[in-house]
Amino acid sequence: MNRRHFVAGMAAGVAVTAMPSFGQPGATTKLEIDATKTGPTIPRDFTGLSYESAQLANPEFFAPGNKELIALFRALSPSGNLRLGGGSSEYTTYSDADPVGSPPFEVFGPDTSKTVKHGTVTTALALRNLREFLDATGWSCLYGLNLGQGTKENAAAEAAAAFRILGPRLIAFQIANEPDSFRNRYRPATWGPADYMREWNDFHDTIVATAPDAKFAGPDISNKLPFLTVFANEAPRHKDVILMTAHYYAMGPAGSQGATLDQLAEAVPKQATMHEAGFAAVAQAMKLARLPFRMSEGNSCWNGGQPGVSDTLASALWCADTMLRFAALGWCGVNLHGGGSGFYTPIAGAPSTGFSHRPEYSGIQFGQSFAGANMRPATLTGAGPHVTAYVAENAGRRRVAIINKDNGPVSVELPTRARAKAWKLSGPSLESKEGTMFGEAGVARSSVVSVPGHTGMIYEL
Repeated sequence: MNRRHFVAGMAAGVAVTAMPSFGQPGATTKLEIDATKTGPTIPRDFTGLSYESAQLANPEFFAPGNKELIALFRALSPSGNLRLGGGSSEYTTYSDADPVGSPPFEVFGPDTSKTVKHGTVTTALALRNLREFLDATGWSCLYGLNLGQGTKENAAAEAAAAFRILGPRLIAFQIANEPDSFRNRYRPATWGPADYMREWNDFHDTIVATAPDAKFAGPDISNKLPFLTVFANEAPRHKDVILMTAHYYAMGPAGSQGATLDQLAEAVPKQATMHEAGFAAVAQAMKLARLPFRMSEGNSCWNGGQPGVSDTLASALWCADTMLRFAALGWCGVNLHGGGSGFYTPIAGAPSTGFSHRPEYSGIQFGQSFAGANMRPATLTGAGPHVTAYVAENAGRRRVAIINKDNGPVSVELPTRARAKAWKLSGPSLESKEGTMFGEAGVARSSVVSVPGHTGMIYEL
C-alpha cells in the first residue's frame, strides 16, 4: 500500500467499546463525539518494530544494501522506531574489531532463538551499517544492552560506540531485557526490584563515564509491575532517563490451548501479560516519573506466535485495535516484535530469499495512518463487545476508525455524513494467511455506515 494515499497525521481515536446488541439483527449503533475535549496526541514515531539484538551479528541485515527491507520499513512509517533487544540481548557482546569470516546466520528471530547458538558479537561495522539503514528509512533506534550476562565495561564500550556512530538516530539505551524474569535464570531466587535498580545504576554510571550525553529508557519489563514502579521512583533522579518501557503480549505461550482466534478478538485476552490493573499501573508510573511510556516489545502471542492465529487476518485486526487503544491510553509508541520467519513477525524473510509481509503488517499500516493526530473522546453505544471505535483530528480534519471483530456486519450512525473516501482493512476470512489488505475504499456519503464482519474501516467526516 502506497503511503502517499494517506494524508499524514490525519486522525486517530479514543477507544470506545459498545453495549451488547446480540439478538438485535440490523440494530444501529451510535457514535457520539465530545468536541469540547481533546485527548492525547499520537507522536509521529508512534509506529515501531522490535528485533533481536543478535540480528546485528550479521552486519549486512540492517544495512544500506538491504533495499527491500528499507522499502518495507518506509512503507510502514517515514519516521518509525526500531527497537533492538529481546532475549538474545542478554547473550551478546561487543567488539570494535570488524568481524572475520561469515556471520553465524543470515536472519535471527523468535523462530530461531531456541535453535541458533547464542553468544553473538555486535561489531562497529554492524553499527555503521545500522546507521546507514536508519538514515535510509528515516527511523530512530531504541538500543538494548546486556545486563543479564554482560559486564558493565563491555556495555559501556558498546554504548560509547553506538552513541558515536548512530548519532541523532539513537533515542535511548535500555539496560536489560525483561529484568523481572532474571530470577532463577541469571540471578538467584531472592533477586528483586531493589537489586535490579542497584545493578542498573552501576551500569548506568559506568556508561555515562564513557558517553556523558547518552539517554536512557527502561525498565523494559515483561509483566511484573513492581519493577516498573521502582524504576518510576528512581527515574526523576536521572535527567538522562527520558522514557519508560515495558512489554505487552495478548496471549501465550505459543502452543497453549488458550491462544485462539476467539481470545484474540477480546479487548483484553485472558492470557494477556497486562490487564486493566496493569494499564492503571502504567498510568501511575507515567505520572510519578513525569515521563512518556512506550510498549517496547509485544505481539499477539509470546514465544514466536501461534500458527493459524498470529499469521492471519485476525492478527491484523488485533494489531490495528491494539495500536489505537494504546494511543488512547496516552502511550507514545508501540514496537511489534518480529524478525526471521516467526508466525507473528510483521515482515518475514531474508535478504537472500526476499521479504514478504504478514497480515499484521497491514494492521500496522491502519494504526500508522493516524500518527500525528489528536484523540477525541467518543462514546459508541448499541454494538457488541468486539466492536471498537476511535476518533481523532488533525488540522481541523476528523477521522473515525471502526474495527469490527465480530462475524456479522454492524451499522453505525455517525454524528455527520461520512465523505465518499474511506480506508479498509480486510481479508478473505478471519483465518486467511494471504490476501489481507489495507487501502482506499469508496463508500456512499451517508451518516449511517455499515462495517462488514472482520473488517476495519476509517471514515472521514
